[in-house]
Amino acid sequence: MKIKISWWVLVVLFLTLFGRSGYARTGDGGSTQGQGGYQVGDAVSAFRLKNTDGNMVSLSDFASSKGVIVVFTSNHCPFAKAYEDRIIALNGKFAGQGYPVIAINPSDPGTHQDDTFEKMKERSTAKHYGYPYLVDDTQQVARKFGAGRTPQVFVLQKSGTQFVVRYMGMIDDNPQDASGVTKLYVDEAVTNLAGGKPVVTTITKPVGCAIKWKNQ
Repeated sequence: MKIKISWWVLVVLFLTLFGRSGYARTGDGGSTQGQGGYQVGDAVSAFRLKNTDGNMVSLSDFASSKGVIVVFTSNHCPFAKAYEDRIIALNGKFAGQGYPVIAINPSDPGTHQDDTFEKMKERSTAKHYGYPYLVDDTQQVARKFGAGRTPQVFVLQKSGTQFVVRYMGMIDDNPQDASGVTKLYVDEAVTNLAGGKPVVTTITKPVGCAIKWKNQ
């Protein structure tokens, strides 16, 4: 008799055994705010990456926005797939309020063929993303941000001529079941910023697929 175990059951079991990674922290201090990348309150350096439509997209292209929601994601990762519709929904809700999504794929296509540029184009077209889906083929942007997993979010607020990190971490507290979400971390952060209020939960630890770094 064969026993079928769903992928999400294994994920939940893993998180149960090794500790759920979705803890939240408030405040802007502490050494757990990243893995050598940007911290909450840091200004982000300019970047310029290729979009799935063939055009180059720069952070400066969003100079008229109030901020942006930067999401490091990928095609192959089950967590990224589970969050895909939620990312689309975030853009649908907040782009009109001045906080559009910028999705960036840092995954090595040599490790996962689903993350080739052609596959990225296919996915963006099939799902009608409505936001840029950029390829970070050198992985330098992901390294600067300190991204380690997909999906992983950085909410940036425009401050003068710079974009400043106001939130970093998970999209919400339930990767496997959108209907079971109790904490909408990104939604709450952007809602507060758009309303002129400070972000309450500034850091959470992302759950997702580890980014495979090239030349390691």
